[in-house]
Amino acid sequence: MAKETIGTILYTQEDIWRRAEELGKQITEDYKGKKLLLVGTLRGAVMWMADMMRNIDTDMEIDFISASSYGAGTVSSGKVNIKLDVELEVEGKHVLIIEDIIDSGNTLKFLKDYFGERKAASVKICTMLDKPSRRTADVYGDYIGYTVDDLFIVGYGLDFDQKYRNLPYITYLEG
Repeated sequence: MAKETIGTILYTQEDIWRRAEELGKQITEDYKGKKLLLVGTLRGAVMWMADMMRNIDTDMEIDFISASSYGAGTVSSGKVNIKLDVELEVEGKHVLIIEDIIDSGNTLKFLKDYFGERKAASVKICTMLDKPSRRTADVYGDYIGYTVDDLFIVGYGLDFDQKYRNLPYITYLEG
């Protein structure tokens, strides 16, 4: 992208909050009485993670992981690198990965397998956005905020070369 411009707003902050509340109620029911560990993917999922935490009404622990197959580009390299690992014990816990967007699915497929190998009781995904048109890995969200078209999405934690994360809504880049 030579010179990027922002497109129209796809989802407002209020839309996102409303969806987080709906999913939070469902997750609360699904994990009642279980050892729940929310694992947020850094950096993009920070805002969505905070929304989800406020809307899940059951005991939980939280941790973060930084793993990516993108770097500074707009296309997945397919090779996943863990830059920061979780600190909490995973074994025997129900891990719910909190993700900003499922695009190629390479990173999330890797993380599901990774936590499975560490003997998590279960591993599921709660994603703010799902972009199925770009999926190359066999992985799907268990709790999905919104499904988006094949656009380069930014805002509400999602970035392009570290820009636009702070937008209080979801939009896309044109150009």
